[in-house]
Amino acid sequence: MSELNILAICGSLRAKSHNLTLLKYAKAHAPAGMNISIADLSQVPFYNADLTDKPEAVQQLLAQCEAADGFLFGCPEYNYSLAPALKNALDWASREPDNRLLAGKAAAIMGAGGGMGTSRAQYHLRQVGVFLDLHFVNKPEVFANAFSGSFDASSGALTDERLQKLIVQQLQALAVLSQKLKG
Repeated sequence: MSELNILAICGSLRAKSHNLTLLKYAKAHAPAGMNISIADLSQVPFYNADLTDKPEAVQQLLAQCEAADGFLFGCPEYNYSLAPALKNALDWASREPDNRLLAGKAAAIMGAGGGMGTSRAQYHLRQVGVFLDLHFVNKPEVFANAFSGSFDASSGALTDERLQKLIVQQLQALAVLSQKLKG
């Protein structure tokens, strides 16, 4: 099994985002042979086809996408849909010739939010992914209710053992799918 490079992209820009916490937990508990890096979207401007020179933050994101064998999305839910920062990152990456940075690569989604824990946004992201030719891990799904005690109130750390196990299982499934697609 060859080394896998997974790019984690968080749709929330908050420093103490529970979605970022999920991605950091995943990074710390990645299976052997999987390296997870977390993209920084804080300086990525909204996609604009009129920009002829890509800003440095966009160039960095695109380089990370190119090096990635697969993706791990931290998907918050804003108004029943995915967050603008996440969609914007995908918009920038998809504009490269032949969608070469995304097409045919494996992806997994996890998210923390209110109520149903980002389920609507995750399904919307899957719809976007169909056009982008991303191949999503179907199971397990990781939906965290950010207000249910799954996260430590003072440190923000993920404390829910059920979610911790689901994340590890999802990473294992992502590794299998990424290796299969990588060939």
